Amino acid sequence: MPAGKPLRTLADARRYILALPEATAQTTAWQAAIEALLVVVEHNGPTDFARMGIMAALNPKGSPVYDPRRKDPHWGRRKLKRDL
Repeated sequence: MPAGKPLRTLADARRYILALPEATAQTTAWQAAIEALLVVVEHNGPTDFARMGIMAALNPKGSPVYDPRRKDPHWGRRKLKRDL
């Protein structure tokens, strides 16, 4: 599957997974995505689970971690119109 082409159907996801190298397909993220896709296809399961599994496997970096050093502190109190 060419890079940048969106996966719109279950058949697109199937083709993409079958084209993966064996080492990549054996990772836990891809194994979970494949299992979710099989549940959708074989047992008429919720397609959202397959979508979440594929998205998690495509973007393996995980969720962003909160870094409090990047947030600017608000040292003063806001002045209300009534306090002016």
